[in-house]
Amino acid sequence: MSKADSERRRDAFLGLIGVKPVVMGILNVTPDSFSDGGRFQSLDHGLAQARQLVADGADIIDVGAESTRPGHTPVPLDEEWRRLEPLLAPLLAEIDAPFSIDTYKAEIALRAVALGVGVVNDVWGLQKDPAMADVVAQSGAAVVIMHNRDGVDPGLDIEADLHRFFARSLALADRAGVPRARILIDPGIGFGKNKAQNLKALASTARLRAAFGLPILIGVSRKRLFGDLLGAGVDARLIGTLAANLATFARGASVFRVHDAAEHVAAFKVFDAIERA
Repeated sequence: MSKADSERRRDAFLGLIGVKPVVMGILNVTPDSFSDGGRFQSLDHGLAQARQLVADGADIIDVGAESTRPGHTPVPLDEEWRRLEPLLAPLLAEIDAPFSIDTYKAEIALRAVALGVGVVNDVWGLQKDPAMADVVAQSGAAVVIMHNRDGVDPGLDIEADLHRFFARSLALADRAGVPRARILIDPGIGFGKNKAQNLKALASTARLRAAFGLPILIGVSRKRLFGDLLGAGVDARLIGTLAANLATFARGASVFRVHDAAEHVAAFKVFDAIERA
């Protein structure tokens, strides 16, 4: 893919932010993701799922090859790329949509962007791999900076920690030369937080938006939080996901990383109709 085409797709994604709720469809090519592990590892199944997500209204597809759920087993770089390489080029060639790469490894991000991926979704917010900020800056990719912690501290003021973490990440981005216009932040629901802290992080959406002036991505799709709140299994967490995404959209969130694109497009359409009335 040409650099111009990659930039066109990246800018198409960025251009939607603030215009409409942006739906990021999840495509996991992992054997062990908590919700859909092993379902889309083959080329045919991965392409079919990406086509379906776009048909259902997803604005961007987020491709990941390492599960980062609590208790996951880290995947070596070579294995992560072995899962991604057969799929990324065909996806980008066949589906004219923006793509993001869900990785915290700079080398994986570099290879994916070289193929035409326009957004790096880093679950460690540029703080895990010291080369990541430079890769993002030099490649021209947009980046999602997600809050994360090595473990849960129940006594922690999670909102204060979010502010500290994002300040550190943005300092790294600034030092590397990543333009603010290409940065989103994500409070990292389900990462290094207990139930109360996850809810507090979601409730802080408007304050994070005001403090940093950056678009906010929310990734709560089918997460354990809804199992804790509703007693629901993974396949029965859509209603909780929709409720959380609508609540954070009302508080200023911009992008929503989801498994169920069609249902979110419909919910946002109703929400918008009510607001416009």
